[in-house]
Amino acid sequence: MPSLNMIQALNSAIDTAMSADPNVLSFGQDTGYFGGVFRVTDGLQGKHGLTRSFDAPIAEAGIVATAIGMAVYGLRPCVEIQFADYIYPGYDQLVSEAAKIRYRSGGEFTTPITVRTPYGGGIYGGQTHSQSPESLFTHIAGLKTVVPSNPYDAKGMLLAAIADDDPVLFFEPKRIYNGPFDGWHDRPVRPWAGHELAEVPEGPYTVPLGQARTMRQGADLTVLAYGTMVWVSLAAAEEAGVDAEVIDLRSLVPLDIDAIVASVKKTGRCVVVHEAPRTSGYGAELSALVQERCFHHLEAPIQRVTGWDTPYPHAQEWDYFPGPKRVAEAMRRAMEG
Repeated sequence: MPSLNMIQALNSAIDTAMSADPNVLSFGQDTGYFGGVFRVTDGLQGKHGLTRSFDAPIAEAGIVATAIGMAVYGLRPCVEIQFADYIYPGYDQLVSEAAKIRYRSGGEFTTPITVRTPYGGGIYGGQTHSQSPESLFTHIAGLKTVVPSNPYDAKGMLLAAIADDDPVLFFEPKRIYNGPFDGWHDRPVRPWAGHELAEVPEGPYTVPLGQARTMRQGADLTVLAYGTMVWVSLAAAEEAGVDAEVIDLRSLVPLDIDAIVASVKKTGRCVVVHEAPRTSGYGAELSALVQERCFHHLEAPIQRVTGWDTPYPHAQEWDYFPGPKRVAEAMRRAMEG
């Protein structure tokens, strides 16, 4: 199998879906001729033509609304919002229309749209190119929310998302497009080449939504993470010298609550890690779920490591970014509790 980075794996997923089903199409800002700002849709227009891979105006509400109209008439659009920071103009369409059509039509209509968008920090993007808005969508009934952490999952989950009859928000952690970033920003960057999770099959396959992956077996505590924070958590376990079990949630809605409960019951301790701000972040939901289901098994308070409740700073990027030192400190607190 070829060794791909996440950009190549996502490109392969869209190409595979478009080749298998003429109803699948791709569009967004600069995604046609140019192939996307991160090159995820590179070559698709040349292969599949102008009517199936094309550029859209800088109008996120229009991109989402057009995708919804296409979807209710039988197409399966996979659209790109160039940065998650710019998804907000399309939020009303996603919340009030895409998420509600199956319900309001009594199941007669569905909206099989996939909204791809690069998200997260660690690239010196400042406050308008580094946000993590996933919890705004996990709150909405009718939307599914996916965050892959590696090339193998990226392709398999994107193919599953495109095939899904409900709208899927597909957040792509741009800091790990080219390698599994562990949070040590002052150390050499590792590429995906040679990593076992970069071995991506050429043909079609799916990774089911709603199934977590155990990235590291452990007995001391459970770490719940997704996206870039999976790799930061693995590095933190090494930094703290803790035998941590690291769970990659992979999808936030649907959530693999059974995998979470089984791990926390085994370890008795839990650390939740995400890059988004702390207040009302997805970690609060995870903490509540663990508390409700595992109260009598917990040996210490649940720890949360998150971004801060501020706009994402440019000059203080690495003070904001939840790095392995902060995660390791939370692990030690959990072990002392």
